[in-house]
Amino acid sequence: MREMTKKALQDAFAGESMAHMKYLAFSDVAEKEGYKGIAKLFKAIAYAEQVHATNHAKALGIIGSTSDNLKEAQAGEHFEINEMYPAYDAIAKAQGEKLAERYIHYALEAEKIHEELYKEALSDVNNSKDKNVDKVYICPVCGFTAIGDLDIEKCPVCGVSADKFVEF
Repeated sequence: MREMTKKALQDAFAGESMAHMKYLAFSDVAEKEGYKGIAKLFKAIAYAEQVHATNHAKALGIIGSTSDNLKEAQAGEHFEINEMYPAYDAIAKAQGEKLAERYIHYALEAEKIHEELYKEALSDVNNSKDKNVDKVYICPVCGFTAIGDLDIEKCPVCGVSADKFVEF
């Protein structure tokens, strides 16, 4: 693929990905404010943006086999843990941005778990096994992730009550 086209698709992928996430967040706000129809509209268009981002990712060759995807995901989490979030945390601290510091901390702690989960899943795939996942719980405040029975009363990262976790 020629460099200009590649750059355009990378920018489009980033923009569509951001729109997808932004619209999901907007949907949550609309839902909480009682605007169910608008929440649905945001959620539906978020899905359309996901379709666009996925198509761009396919054209860029970002999506591979499950094994390739797990390696890519683990590498991404590793980068966030060891380079991205430490740098962002230093910036937030230097500028006295306490809320940014808190959210960066939350993300960093969750990413550590995600990297390990991807590492375990890759090992399973390398042994031609699926990962035994019955339930996955995500803290809606910080992204802490737990697999299996949720045997905690509160999130170990942010302290939110475990009964608020979202089950997948």
